[in-house]
Amino acid sequence: MKPHPDVCALLLAGGQSRRMGGGDKCLLPLAGRPILERIVGIVRPQAAAMVLNANGDPARFAAFGLPVAGDAVEGFPGPLAGVLTGLEWARDNAPACRWVASVPCDAPFIPADLVARLLDAAAADADMACASSGGRDHPVVGLWPVRLAGALRHALVQEDVRKVDVWTARYRLARAAFAIEPVDPFFNVNRPEDLAEAEAALARAQAG
Repeated sequence: MKPHPDVCALLLAGGQSRRMGGGDKCLLPLAGRPILERIVGIVRPQAAAMVLNANGDPARFAAFGLPVAGDAVEGFPGPLAGVLTGLEWARDNAPACRWVASVPCDAPFIPADLVARLLDAAAADADMACASSGGRDHPVVGLWPVRLAGALRHALVQEDVRKVDVWTARYRLARAAFAIEPVDPFFNVNRPEDLAEAEAALARAQAG
């Protein structure tokens, strides 16, 4: 698979992981290696550039060799701040990229064709696209045009918009639908029991 030359991948790890007891969920081991390592391996071949959105000391991610950018808006305002961070980072550091594809760092089963399918969905006269599975949208698994960085900053800072779907409702949003068998590709590791479930799903996949 060739990386899409006009797409920057944005790995979202800026949350506070309260349901996991704090810390960085993406650094938890899954099948013997950090979840983040697994996600980077899946996503890196799909995009021309990649940035990790995470707050705090970036040195804890040094082993992954990724640029790290903290939230562009202070106060942990949620995933829209992470999306804005990616858009502004791509604008300033990857000018060939017209799109940013966002991926949460607690979703270890992200598809290897995610970016291609989001691009296909957006090509049908849409401003942006998000993934869906099992009849449910996943707003933070999305494809965002860099040209809307200024509009998103205004919405966050001047209008105090916090919910992703409130902002996307202003635009033409396409959806890329994915099957949920043998595992939902957007399964989130939010709690310790989710991590155990992900371990079991990986074991089943390897056995099959």
